[in-house]
Amino acid sequence: MSTPYQTANGAFTRKSTFFWASVGATVGLANLWQFPYLASLHGGGLFVLIYLACLLLVTLPLMVTESALGRYSRHGIVLAMDGLIRSTRCSRGWMLAGRLSVLAAFVVLSYTAVFGSIALAYVFFGAMGRLSSGREAEAASVLSGLVSDPGQYRYFMAWHGFFLLLVLWVSVQGVARGLERTMRVVVPGALVLMLALFGLAAWQGRVEGAFAHILEMRPEDVSLGSVKAALFHAFYTLGLGMGVWTVLGTYTTPDTRFKRSILAVVLMDTLVAILAGLMIFAVANGGTDFDGERGFSLLFVSLPVSLAQFPGSQLIIACAFLLVVMIVWTTSLALLEPVVGWLRGWTGAPRGISVVLVGLLVWAAGLVTLLSFNIWAEYRLYGATLFRWLEVFTGGLLIPLVAILIALFTGWCLTRRLAHQLIGRTPGLFARVWYWDMRAVLPVVVAYVGIMYTAFSLNNLCENGGAALWCERPAPLVLEIAPDGSEGADSGPSVSSGQGSEVRSEEPESAGGDEKAGSEPVDQPENAPKEDEILYHSV
Repeated sequence: MSTPYQTANGAFTRKSTFFWASVGATVGLANLWQFPYLASLHGGGLFVLIYLACLLLVTLPLMVTESALGRYSRHGIVLAMDGLIRSTRCSRGWMLAGRLSVLAAFVVLSYTAVFGSIALAYVFFGAMGRLSSGREAEAASVLSGLVSDPGQYRYFMAWHGFFLLLVLWVSVQGVARGLERTMRVVVPGALVLMLALFGLAAWQGRVEGAFAHILEMRPEDVSLGSVKAALFHAFYTLGLGMGVWTVLGTYTTPDTRFKRSILAVVLMDTLVAILAGLMIFAVANGGTDFDGERGFSLLFVSLPVSLAQFPGSQLIIACAFLLVVMIVWTTSLALLEPVVGWLRGWTGAPRGISVVLVGLLVWAAGLVTLLSFNIWAEYRLYGATLFRWLEVFTGGLLIPLVAILIALFTGWCLTRRLAHQLIGRTPGLFARVWYWDMRAVLPVVVAYVGIMYTAFSLNNLCENGGAALWCERPAPLVLEIAPDGSEGADSGPSVSSGQGSEVRSEEPESAGGDEKAGSEPVDQPENAPKEDEILYHSV
């Protein structure tokens, strides 16, 4: 048996684990419920190429920087920043980057676990046949009954606690015996299960339309909004700004070629996004029409309705949502590590106690999201639920601010020699491009992303009837920067309106609320979560 390279928090025993753990951290729900919509709307294969370019030119340098901080210091983001600040005698104000990143990971984990609990419940619902009717109205009723019914919130809380116990059960066992073993089994298992579902769709003859919408080159659909959509998706779906990459860099073995591994992760994320897009489109939409669906409506209504038409639908639906659980599970495990590492470094507490304490806090914070969908749904601040404000706070402020601070710290506070020492031996051209990217390019790009995200979110509240001060003045620029790249505020389809939902997209002719032929009109539950309440929560 190989011997782990020990650090204060533990380490992986195999160099390939960094790759699998990174894939588990980066592949999230956005690959399932957002990427197919974006690719279908913004040029198919051309959008995929633009997205890959954004990953390589914008996201990859920041991923290298964050993971290099952990590999170089052998500590989480807070202690890594502290050590570099002491060695360079920079201002202690830079410590804000590390502390905010831990806060961002904690908040994002709190509502990621809520989405994981819905998927976990759906595994059992599918196995018991509750989703096998094939009728959209009944599928929407199951979702609203679990999430939105004020009388059933304790039932929802039970699923929430169940999912968190699965996360804590792995984490409490440590880095090598818990996190490493789980990532090396669950991540490849999820990829195999995704391939199996895609193969099932191919067997049913549903993939031709999926290939046409996701991979076919359609230059007439590409615009500036397509580039914006690709940039937003690339930044918000890879776990940046939350200390995840730093803690994974901490766990690497000495012989791990982490820059090559990060490049492999970027390519794998793109491949998984394509495969997930093809699978979701082929299965949930029959590979023929898309109707601009995404989010709750696509994953928890359209998907089970379509899978109910397959032979052995109970098993297939259960396996499909088992895939979703595996994806959210690995993401949650990665988000938990920076918070646990920070608490251990701050208090010196053993890992088991730290995991339990963090788990209890995450559970309590998650109740804010959970109750925002039901008994607190009517309590809104400037037109938004508490969950929506949490998401705007993390997506629009915390995560971009941390990314900007890390880039500026690396490019302007560290000496050039120390910065190059940080990333290790690398080709000279890459080192120069990376260094100037940190100094000048990334701070500007990420600031733009954060400002546009916040502007879109605030404008979206006005579209939904918010009475805030900023709603009194027109904001023409906001209408051009929706995270999906569409022009105009997108109120999105509701959970229960399913395939007949109204979607305002970039092209005027794609707007409208006409229902699919054969679809049942479904009444919208009063407290049902809306698509515009689920933006880019970085999962």
